Amino acid sequence: MLAVVAVFAISLILALFLTPLAAAIGQKLGAIDVPDDRKVHKEITPRSGGIAIVIAFFLSLAFMMLFGHKMGFVLHLKRELIFLLLGSLVIFGIGVWDDFKRLNHKIKFIFQLIGATIAFYGGIRIDFIPIWGVNIQAWQLSYLITIFWFILFINAINLIDGLDGLAAGIVFFASIVMMILAIVRSQYLIALLFAALSGSTLGFLYYNFNPAKIFMGDGGSYFLGYTIAGLSVMGSVKSQVSAAILTPLVALGIPIFDTILSPVRRFILGQGIFYPDGEHIHHKLLAKGLSTRKAVLVLYGVSVVLSILAIILVNVRDKTVGLVLLLIIIPAFLLMHKIGYFNYITPSNIYVWLKALGDEAGLTHERRSFLRSQIEISTSKDFFSMWENIVDCLKMLKFDLAELYIFINTKKYPKNIKQDFSSCVNTIHYSKLKNKNDIIHYVWTSHNLNLSQFFQKDGLLKIEIPLLNEQGKYYGFFWLVKDMHTDPIGYYSLKRVEHLRRSIIRCLDKIY
Repeated sequence: MLAVVAVFAISLILALFLTPLAAAIGQKLGAIDVPDDRKVHKEITPRSGGIAIVIAFFLSLAFMMLFGHKMGFVLHLKRELIFLLLGSLVIFGIGVWDDFKRLNHKIKFIFQLIGATIAFYGGIRIDFIPIWGVNIQAWQLSYLITIFWFILFINAINLIDGLDGLAAGIVFFASIVMMILAIVRSQYLIALLFAALSGSTLGFLYYNFNPAKIFMGDGGSYFLGYTIAGLSVMGSVKSQVSAAILTPLVALGIPIFDTILSPVRRFILGQGIFYPDGEHIHHKLLAKGLSTRKAVLVLYGVSVVLSILAIILVNVRDKTVGLVLLLIIIPAFLLMHKIGYFNYITPSNIYVWLKALGDEAGLTHERRSFLRSQIEISTSKDFFSMWENIVDCLKMLKFDLAELYIFINTKKYPKNIKQDFSSCVNTIHYSKLKNKNDIIHYVWTSHNLNLSQFFQKDGLLKIEIPLLNEQGKYYGFFWLVKDMHTDPIGYYSLKRVEHLRRSIIRCLDKIY
């Protein structure tokens, strides 16, 4: 226990001393963060604080080995720890490189995979997960699960590092919780490592709290996320593996929650999943009118509550874990909805998305009926039957008026056009063009319209559709008109108009 306290104090003092030096290095070598529209800070700030955190962490562990403490002997022999620390240096290195020379997100992701693979090779892996008393053997997927675990934590800390002191404070609270739980489980090596991590983070936080004099950068956030992920797996025991695995997820609930939902949000909004935006939880609090300091303090408070719940989680039986998680998740979702995190997820939007999925999959009766009409148009034997099938589609789409113009070269189509179309649905106009092509003009209305009065109305949707195939053959064009006052256009009407156009072209290709 005394060794844990000593390591915490040493790493704290070292971080307090090293952070100003790291800031000077960042300023001199160009690892600086320049303000822009997406960022909150207003002044150029060095982003090299991760250097101080990492050096303080490793020097405090070196102190234990140099002075011959029995925990230092374990540090020499623990295979998992050696590979974890090696992987953390790889992750830290790519993060620092990005701090000084900006890297593509694909390169960073590849090195995240490499760092996680090093830990997995060293024996840090999630082999099975018991849920509600049932052991789900996952040895086949152990690698994928472990890799996902590391990448989740690495990017969680990185994404939440958007306000002064936010990421460092949350990591500090989570590290303290994990240290206490390790002591309770008599896992003193894990407690020692978390003590070094929390001390170095707290020392850095002194300079990072609002107004920040230095940022941890990707080097610091990557290292912290990677180390927490690895130590939490090392500290899990089979008798309580579900609680041990869930504890860091709950303690770091804010960044984990944000990391999982951010790519989902970006996907829904049509953005790249790695696209940086200003829609994270801390941005939402700022949008509500909170200052940077108040927003950070609010999230600190939430982190403290989650940390307490994480401690409770360890002390409940596996069958009760689900109930505790529900007590955490439901208020979390309500809070996120309150600050506007789910503005784009409303009951009406969800209904539209589900309906769109059902329509695209052909599950709705309307979609299947329209598909049948498409097939009938595409397989029509002549213009007359094609037009009759087109009219059936127009009735489904609830248009009020349609006109179809088809250009015919009588030398290539030597049929008695007048006779063939004398019984058309409404009206056929047949005339000779100056370029010696014939034009067939079909007109259909949904009811007896006074066309002169109809076209004087406002609120008419008018669509002209060229009948042009992929080879550039121009067959004519198609006019559709709909009175939006009497019947608004449906969600899928314009999409089905395009399907109708393609069906007509397929038919014309075949006829010609």
